[in-house]
Amino acid sequence: MTTQQSMRGDVAVLVPAAGQGIRLGPGGPKALRLLRGEPLLVHAVRRVAAAPSVGCVVVAAPPDEVAMVCQLLGPGVLVVPGGATRQASVAAALAAAPAGYEIVLVHDAARALAPPVLVERVAAAVREGHPAVIPALPVVDTIKHIHPTGEVMTTLDRSVLRAVQTPQGFQRSVLEAAHAAAVDDHTDDAGLAEKIGVAVWTVPGEESALKITRPFDLAVAELLLDRP
Repeated sequence: MTTQQSMRGDVAVLVPAAGQGIRLGPGGPKALRLLRGEPLLVHAVRRVAAAPSVGCVVVAAPPDEVAMVCQLLGPGVLVVPGGATRQASVAAALAAAPAGYEIVLVHDAARALAPPVLVERVAAAVREGHPAVIPALPVVDTIKHIHPTGEVMTTLDRSVLRAVQTPQGFQRSVLEAAHAAAVDDHTDDAGLAEKIGVAVWTVPGEESALKITRPFDLAVAELLLDRP
């Protein structure tokens, strides 16, 4: 792919892509599973690179697949070895991001169809002064808090609940401080920012930015590729 060579924006996007994706079934690292003949990672990077704000993409790849990922993505993308956890992979990509990018987005390769407009929406909110920004969608299902025994403890008010997506955006100094202070693993970088007292702002998410985790999600993504 060659779209990255034209990137000229003020935003660096970090893509942790070293996970195995066990829930997707056998077949190697999740980011390298195929969606209509191309790895999820290629779909994801192509879309974020198409956003006008993006000037740099750093991918944290499976350590034994760095050379192959470099070949897949081309010379416009910086590829570094990822870590044993998503958090470690983000930290590795952040450390490798070139100086000068003060807005940093973290994007999961599993959200391979997140559109450029979502990247722009998150970046714009950080540019406006929010130190941490996440895209979020309203929760449509009824959500219940369940005891380990299986008993329902309470029904949560879904009107105040949101399903969080990526890319998540940060002032670079905030993301660096959040990772430096981390003492345990979190499922997203906004959680690390919350731990150090940073206010996290939300912007509307996109249905197409679904996380491809199970074989069913791959089938849905196939259908979404055919949407105009």
